[in-house]
Amino acid sequence: MLDRFLGHILLERGLSANTRDAYQNDLGRFLLYLEENGIGDIGEVRDSHIRDLIRLLDSLGLAGASIARNITALRMFFRYAVGESLCAADPTDRIELPRRSRVLPGILEIQEMDAVLALPECSTDKGMRDKALLEFLYATGIRVSELVGLNQSDLLPTENLVRVFGKGGKERLVPVGDWALKPVLDYQIRVRPALAGRGKGGDLLFLSMRGRPLTRTAVWKLVKHYVRAAGIHKNVHPHTFRHSFATHLLEGGADLRSVQELLGHSDISTTQIYTHLDREYLREVIRTFHPRESNTGVSA
Repeated sequence: MLDRFLGHILLERGLSANTRDAYQNDLGRFLLYLEENGIGDIGEVRDSHIRDLIRLLDSLGLAGASIARNITALRMFFRYAVGESLCAADPTDRIELPRRSRVLPGILEIQEMDAVLALPECSTDKGMRDKALLEFLYATGIRVSELVGLNQSDLLPTENLVRVFGKGGKERLVPVGDWALKPVLDYQIRVRPALAGRGKGGDLLFLSMRGRPLTRTAVWKLVKHYVRAAGIHKNVHPHTFRHSFATHLLEGGADLRSVQELLGHSDISTTQIYTHLDREYLREVIRTFHPRESNTGVSA
């Protein structure tokens, strides 16, 4: 059964091979624990057995994050087992994740973000490319892995949207304000064709100056360069733009559910009561609460 479940999460749930391997270790430990305690059928597992295992892992000095991953693996495993009629009830239903102290992610303040975004020199090809990339990161809050994988066809300028493929290949549509869309289109029309002729970037939207696909490391270095040039002494990386995007929207008054939808957080999809928000409503969230919108006075 374990092999079937691992195949399920890899092929049908879209989880990574690394996650699969971690879950295989966690569940293998759990099945060994059951065997040592004389439990030969997962239908016999009760929540008390799960709690005993958690206490055992804690006594072994396992980190809270690792214990939380174990619980997540067990939840997925038993939900799969119930769905396959291999057991009647899910013993993890009443199990809570251990509380962990959370380190708040660093962000750039609005004034700092404005300073960074004002730096690229748009009289050069590189400056235009960099301006487009930085504005787009902050306008959409997408992950750097999502950014470097964007194709030109994913940009839907007439609808002020971009099609993003997130973790597990999940697709979402994210609004793009005109203040960010304009430099992206300028780059796409005036700079990208020349770059594409230098390398093999295919249909990728953002290319290196040699016409090759951009790497996450290249974007990291680009962000670091402009942050330092702005005189900002913070540990800033591409994900900081994502944190800043979310924080600035929330501080401006956007509701949490809308921001979660825009970010494409995977936990939303597992919430039974969740329903997707209307795209026009999400556009309105960006128009109303994104600081670049109010700074420029441009209507998306």
